[in-house]
Amino acid sequence: MIVVTGCSGFLGKRVCRLLDAKGLDYIGTSLSQGLDLRDRQATIDFFQKVNPQYVLNCAAYVGGIQFGYKHPAELYHNNLHMTLNLLESASQSKVDRIVNPISNCAYPGAASFFKEDEFWDGPLHESVMVYGFVRKASWVGSWAYAKQHGLDVINLILSNMYGPEDHFEEERSHALGALIMKIVRAKQTRQPQVVVWGSGTPVREWLHVDDGAEAMVRAIDVEPSLNPINIGIGKGISILEMASLIKELTGYEGELVLDTSKPDGAPYKTVDGSRGLQHFGWQPSSDFKQGVAEAIDWYIENGLNDD
Repeated sequence: MIVVTGCSGFLGKRVCRLLDAKGLDYIGTSLSQGLDLRDRQATIDFFQKVNPQYVLNCAAYVGGIQFGYKHPAELYHNNLHMTLNLLESASQSKVDRIVNPISNCAYPGAASFFKEDEFWDGPLHESVMVYGFVRKASWVGSWAYAKQHGLDVINLILSNMYGPEDHFEEERSHALGALIMKIVRAKQTRQPQVVVWGSGTPVREWLHVDDGAEAMVRAIDVEPSLNPINIGIGKGISILEMASLIKELTGYEGELVLDTSKPDGAPYKTVDGSRGLQHFGWQPSSDFKQGVAEAIDWYIENGLNDD
């Protein structure tokens, strides 16, 4: 039996759909469905009742840069508690494997091309320090439980994900979702310009949520690995180029204006996916422009009333 935590979230929904498509039995759970992973006893009780063989952990408390600056204590508290309780419950229930995604913001802030062997080579960027640390701590926890209790955890380092059903909220969105929301709304309301946060120069690698889900499900069967594994292709796009692409795809005719008083975050983030390709025999393949178009279409059809 497979358990998908955070099954009602952006990644969790796609993981569940992929499991459905493959005909694999699973139980999905999330805060909205009654399991609060921050509650230690409730989490232990759930695992003992369900007795899963595998856990695909899609649960996280996360948002964009603005959210991180406003809610650092909540990011720290909620994510650490979820990690601690998940590892303890899985260990007590003798789970065969946890698949645990780690955001690539857990890499050093000064790094530009993220390699697994450089995971510990410097401090985190301030804009993502708290979330990056708690995701890094999830790897430390998995290492500790592997050493003491033999728990098998596959830690996948994923770039920021995008696609249909993404968060389209002022604070919770990452840069891509926030820009889609701003530009679509600007076109709808005939606004003459859209403000793009920062200098527009930071480069980010993006992972389509379906590729993220594919990596999660494939990780059930790959060889064990104590070390984290990057999932990516080492190719990014600048924030301004991305905004221009969204402008093109939406047909927005207004002006893009850079607000350099807003934070940029780390200057460059792409991942070396060679270890992931070797370990999985697979790497992400979704076309970025097509994926952005899908996300725009979904937002126009479903998200315009969201705040």
